[in-house]
Amino acid sequence: MKKNYNYTRRKLYLPEYGRHIQEMIDSLSSIEDRRERNRQARAVIAVMGNLFPLLRDTADYTHKLWDHMFIMSDFQLDVDSPYPRPSRQELTAAPHRMPYAQSRIVHKHYGKYVGQMLRKLGASSDPAAVARTVDNLARYMRAKSYEYNQEHPNNEVIIKDIKQMSEGAVRIDEAALNNLRSDYKQHFSARPQKGPQRQQRQQRGRSQHGQQHGGRNFQKNGGPRRNPQK
Repeated sequence: MKKNYNYTRRKLYLPEYGRHIQEMIDSLSSIEDRRERNRQARAVIAVMGNLFPLLRDTADYTHKLWDHMFIMSDFQLDVDSPYPRPSRQELTAAPHRMPYAQSRIVHKHYGKYVGQMLRKLGASSDPAAVARTVDNLARYMRAKSYEYNQEHPNNEVIIKDIKQMSEGAVRIDEAALNNLRSDYKQHFSARPQKGPQRQQRQQRGRSQHGQQHGGRNFQKNGGPRRNPQK
């Protein structure tokens, strides 16, 4: 008895349809009568549609079934299709290579668009607008530098980076940039603490405040004053 294992059979072009559909399509080529071959091909299309009933509501569902039948026949089946027959070149065409930008970012912590904005400011004819934009960009650069380095940035470094990224095309008011208010985030140790440590600090501050005012304690809601020293 000769056993028919799958590894000895021909490879399926579309395995989701199974071996039996593949054999049905292979048997269509052996039918000599063209009318009978077309009738059998429509019957195979109906069986293929019954395998995936949920996909019948999609657009061009029957068109896809006919294309799949030609693919499984290795484009050798000669039947009258209601749709244009696909070709091997159309289905096996390689996609076009997508171009990617290969521009190098010198200061990655500032981002790509900061340098582009600074270079475009060199062609501007409005000095006041340039000064305002450079002021805002310097604040942004200081904040990003603090996030990246976790330390307070120096104004000289910010001015140097602006000159480098603008390629010397932007005139900088160094005195105004040196007087910029610090906009970088507050260090975690300077943030208000929560929990028992915060309560201890509040109690310590209250006691110091009471000692400064002669130890007088005042009751809320208009209550009588009480002096513990008497």
